[in-house]
Amino acid sequence: MPDSPEKESLNRDSAEDALLGKRAPSFSVFSRLFWEKRKALFLLLFLLGTIAIWKMVAYRHQTFPPLIKEEVIPVMVVTAEMENFPIYLDGLGTVQAYRSVQVKARVSGQIREICFQEGQAVKEGDVVAIINPHLYQTRYNQALAKKLQTQAQLESARITLIRQQQLLEKAVLDQHSYDMQKLLVAQLEAAVQADEAHLENQKIQLEWTKVIAPIAGQAGIRKVDAGNLVTDGSTIVIINQISPIYVSFALPQRHLGQVLQPLMQGKKLQVFVLDQNNQTVLNKGVLEVLDNQINPATATFQLRATCKNTNSPLWPGQFVNVRFLLRTLPNSIVIPTEAIQLGPNGSSHVYVVGQEKRAVMRSVVTGPAESGYTLVQSGLSAGENVVVEGQYRLRHNSPVATTILQRRGFCNPP
Repeated sequence: MPDSPEKESLNRDSAEDALLGKRAPSFSVFSRLFWEKRKALFLLLFLLGTIAIWKMVAYRHQTFPPLIKEEVIPVMVVTAEMENFPIYLDGLGTVQAYRSVQVKARVSGQIREICFQEGQAVKEGDVVAIINPHLYQTRYNQALAKKLQTQAQLESARITLIRQQQLLEKAVLDQHSYDMQKLLVAQLEAAVQADEAHLENQKIQLEWTKVIAPIAGQAGIRKVDAGNLVTDGSTIVIINQISPIYVSFALPQRHLGQVLQPLMQGKKLQVFVLDQNNQTVLNKGVLEVLDNQINPATATFQLRATCKNTNSPLWPGQFVNVRFLLRTLPNSIVIPTEAIQLGPNGSSHVYVVGQEKRAVMRSVVTGPAESGYTLVQSGLSAGENVVVEGQYRLRHNSPVATTILQRRGFCNPP
């Protein structure tokens, strides 16, 4: 029995749906492959275009110079030279008198006269003061008279002894009497010697009424005035010898080995004495004494130098700065300190200008500085030009216009 029209229509729709369902997967795979190929082609074209543009720009830069030129920076340079570089040790010192004496009275009495001007220079043996000598003159006269009396007695006893010896030889005088006279002579001889010693003592006491300067030097402020009563040991004035003069100073104990080595070799080490501003050299001297111990409280050791002190620029008790010349490094590379710059990591560098007129940044190892110059231990050679002005505008390999400065002479003294 044939199917009804509705059933045939339903079967036809089912067949079309089945056909479309089988074809849908094939259409989806083709579309995906097509878009992936288009994407790869697009990326390839983009890469080729980028390469072409880069080549074009590179060729243009090679063919045509840049329109904007590099800025030429004006700088000033100096030439690095070889110098004898001094190594100093610095310390704080005190000036001390070469010799200092407290002039004191050695006898008691009233001061009759002051024989010096305060602050004046006195010579050894000059009379500083006079103590009233009347009492001591009287004592001296008494001692002299006593000596003369004893001497007269001695002469009489000697004459008597000679006569008794003659009588003894004639057997007129007994031995006992002669011996007693002989002992009397010896007793009087001893008495004369005692009187001479007492007379000498009184003479010295009389001489001490004149107070004498024991050394040459500068007189200070007098401690007593004329008319005052002084006793044995009273200070009248202090005399300081200031030419030559001592300068004592201390250095940290870490420098002890550096100081000992040249001293043990017998070298004379030079010392510069400067004012409180550390600018003016007041005097020069030679190291004389190194103390035999280190101060444990300050971890320093004491040194003493001797200076001639001509025209007296140094005064006892004065505080000064001391520069101690330890040694001199020969043939050292020295440049102005302002040429050296510090990097962010603490390293030092300078700008060196070559024949190409470009400033090249170069790392250097620096040593101590002195008088505006710094010792370069490595990284620089003699004859190279380093920038001292305008370096803060520079970068590595910057073009520069140079002006060579006439370098001032490097001075070894401080």
